[in-house]
Amino acid sequence: MKKIITISREFGAGGGEIGRAVAQKLGFDYFDKAIILKACEEAGLDLASIVRYDEKVAMDFGFAQSLFGFYNRPVSDKLFEAQHNVIHKLAEHGNCVIVGRNANTILKEFSDCLHVFVHANPYWRLQRMHEKMPDTSISKISDQMRHIDKSRKKYCARYTNTEFGVAEYYDLCLNSSSLGIQCCVDTICNIAKS
Repeated sequence: MKKIITISREFGAGGGEIGRAVAQKLGFDYFDKAIILKACEEAGLDLASIVRYDEKVAMDFGFAQSLFGFYNRPVSDKLFEAQHNVIHKLAEHGNCVIVGRNANTILKEFSDCLHVFVHANPYWRLQRMHEKMPDTSISKISDQMRHIDKSRKKYCARYTNTEFGVAEYYDLCLNSSSLGIQCCVDTICNIAKS
């Protein structure tokens, strides 16, 4: 049985919901943005900085940044390093589902992992998010969807030297709009148990 499941996801594709259900079904611990809070504490970063730099690449990153040490690096670099350490500690305990945070790449050397990518049709994602946020306009949700997916792609490229959503970096890619949330949950659980 796989002891660690990582789930990367497009915004609105249901990755968090799927991850929580998988963790519950397998009796595993579930981790997502809570990792950031642990990483924040370990790196001595304040919560306002964490919210601002979560899954984002610093705008001012460049050659000059490489000349300075840890404390002069962009907050996003410090945050990634802190998250990396927290994710490793969680994985060493096993029996967990980790959503986001590039955990698939951070834990690539762990042999008992199942790395999953959840994607979906953009229209389905938009409708799903509108149901969850009925007071938010479709256009605003659409803008947010594009912005978050773009930020995740940049963040992934910058910190892991891989490409977000490309099948070769995952063991399993699931289309939640075609399969449905429950089928994705069942598929992940069945593969993790085999």
